[in-house]
Amino acid sequence: MSVYTHSIMVALLITIFSSFMLFVPWLIYTYRKYGYLSVSKTIITFSFIFYFLSALCLVLLPFPETRDTCSLQAPDTVHYNLHPFQFVTDILKDSGIVLTNPSTWIYIPKQPAFFQAFFNFLLLMPFGVYLRYFLKKRKYWKRAFLFSFLLTLFYEVTQYTGIYGIFNCAYRIFDVDDLILNSVGALLGFFLAPVVWALFPSHEKVTAKAAEMVEKDIVKPLSILLALAIDLFIAQVILFFVSVVIGYSGIFEFLIKIALYLLLFGVVPSFTKGATLGMKFMRFTMVSENGKSIVSQSLRRCVAILVIVCTSEIITIIGNIKLDMDSPFYVLQIVITLSAFIANFVLMIVIAIHVIRVIVSGGRRRFYMDYYAGLLATRKK
Repeated sequence: MSVYTHSIMVALLITIFSSFMLFVPWLIYTYRKYGYLSVSKTIITFSFIFYFLSALCLVLLPFPETRDTCSLQAPDTVHYNLHPFQFVTDILKDSGIVLTNPSTWIYIPKQPAFFQAFFNFLLLMPFGVYLRYFLKKRKYWKRAFLFSFLLTLFYEVTQYTGIYGIFNCAYRIFDVDDLILNSVGALLGFFLAPVVWALFPSHEKVTAKAAEMVEKDIVKPLSILLALAIDLFIAQVILFFVSVVIGYSGIFEFLIKIALYLLLFGVVPSFTKGATLGMKFMRFTMVSENGKSIVSQSLRRCVAILVIVCTSEIITIIGNIKLDMDSPFYVLQIVITLSAFIANFVLMIVIAIHVIRVIVSGGRRRFYMDYYAGLLATRKK
């Protein structure tokens, strides 16, 4: 049992790490497709990642201590079982179980071979449940069975080949019984899946809500924040490549950053009717709430963003001033550095609180730059 729990814990740690890497791309995909964060689809997606990694770890872990697994085995070791239902023979062997005597059946769950077969039966049952969600209709059970069979075949081939040559001999056998038990377990999960998915909104309901949001022209604050994050990411990528080519530093770097922000947040929206590149990607744009020119309003939004960026940069520059320890102003430098750190920290806290309040409001509040510029987000062309 400890082997199983260890494998699941490894899968959980990998899932947590991968979730940090995938969460923002998932948010972008969800808001781009539906216009809001579907909690049910998020749970389903990340639980599937965890399940798939758990199944893979259970099949492959623990690894042998050496790649030379042949040296740990006898020369005549057989790495496969091609006899269907061999597990039945293994359960009955030397167990005292007589199939014609029901009173002996109580010993079946006590046999190690039974637990191994039962585990293999359960291993892909959740996979069948997920397949029912993706395939939707019961009539596709043959596809589900085929996908399940191919997945378990992939597991068996991976084991038989020593993870495709990483180990010079298989450290687990290719077992036809695993193919049977895994596939049948997945098929049973496929048929039992409606009991599970009844707890979650259907794909049709999620799609209908997305259509309703488009009809009502609702753009969630998180969608606006993701568009801003995309724009800032584009800016950082451009700055990185410019730094590699030119090799700038200091004040020149600061001026290039300001010019780039003016381009992305001021100039680009002036030619795209209010949308930055990030907004284009997230499928919405900005319009003036009072009918003013989108050019002037976009520039006001750009200025509002630059105020925060410049304030943070100036505080950082002041905090990085270095003086020699013999300087009579050295103590003043320590005070300035500490004050700059506190100022930057307070600025970040204020921004974080503002962002949280806007997101929690569900659209009743606006981000400060949109409020200052008098801009409203819209999905209408």
